[in-house]
Amino acid sequence: MAKPQGYQIILEKRAKKEAENIPPPQRHRIDKAISSLSVNPRPVSCKKITQKEGYRIRAGNYRILYTIDDKAKIIVIYRIKVKGKDTYK
Repeated sequence: MAKPQGYQIILEKRAKKEAENIPPPQRHRIDKAISSLSVNPRPVSCKKITQKEGYRIRAGNYRILYTIDDKAKIIVIYRIKVKGKDTYK
């Protein structure tokens, strides 16, 4: 029986830059959360974002913001930010 294909994960330039500035212990947690999205793009802990299209998941004090293209099986991560007032803007 063929194994179902997971989703491809793409980090936008801005998200890559934000990820580079995250300290290693938190970065490991974020990397783990991102890789789990390829298997389950809508985990129970994800929330639909109201101000913008997409979803968010938590990884410690950080929020990972992303969109899902179910037809193409692609997840685009567009922000990785510390939770704050302007996180979703």
